[in-house]
Amino acid sequence: MTAFVLVHGAWGGSHGFRHVRRLLRSEQRDVSTPCLTGVGERIHLSSPLVGLGTHIRDVVNHVLYEDLDEIVLVGFSYGGFVVTGALEHIAERFRTWSISMHLSQATARRFGRISAARPVPGSNSVRIGLSLVLCVNLIVLRKRTGWQRGGQLNRKAASRSRFFFHDPGVISFTRTYIKATQAPKTMFGNEAFWRAARHAKGSPAWRYHEIATNHMVANNRPDELARILADIA
Repeated sequence: MTAFVLVHGAWGGSHGFRHVRRLLRSEQRDVSTPCLTGVGERIHLSSPLVGLGTHIRDVVNHVLYEDLDEIVLVGFSYGGFVVTGALEHIAERFRTWSISMHLSQATARRFGRISAARPVPGSNSVRIGLSLVLCVNLIVLRKRTGWQRGGQLNRKAASRSRFFFHDPGVISFTRTYIKATQAPKTMFGNEAFWRAARHAKGSPAWRYHEIATNHMVANNRPDELARILADIA
């Protein structure tokens, strides 16, 4: 049976996929939404020691301990870094690799610089600016938006994403890119998403889908996202 593993983005948590998770499970799909260490419901584990490597291990261990196979692995935004790193350890278990609005390495470095300039007193964590969270569920998200260290986005491991984008011969499973078409190209970070989308759309190695909403796809258009994921499986 196909297993969906949905990995959230920065400053989020598994709750960000709660609507999509409900829809897929209503169709008797096997769905899990691991929460990365130090954010979301695991915010109490936030620490300067937590980084991208920790989050990669979160996903790898989730897959191994749950003994999941035939996986549709979904990485949203920063989660794209995480699932890319996980592929290096457990790629043989995946059927499909799907990413939604992957960040480029340069964008990640910029996120890190901005975050580092806005520290929380007494910690190395940062809070996302709500100006970046343009979503119909803004009030709900404001209650759950957590702290995440900017340094977690600024790691050499992020460059691995370029490896999977530009070398279609290194992996044999299906790759899918889902683009939010109403995310303004001029808004911070979105240029990288559009650049990645253009590559995926023009590459025979990728399947490409669009959803007419902004960055927060899983909150704004859960039905459309769940339908695309179900079709992939």
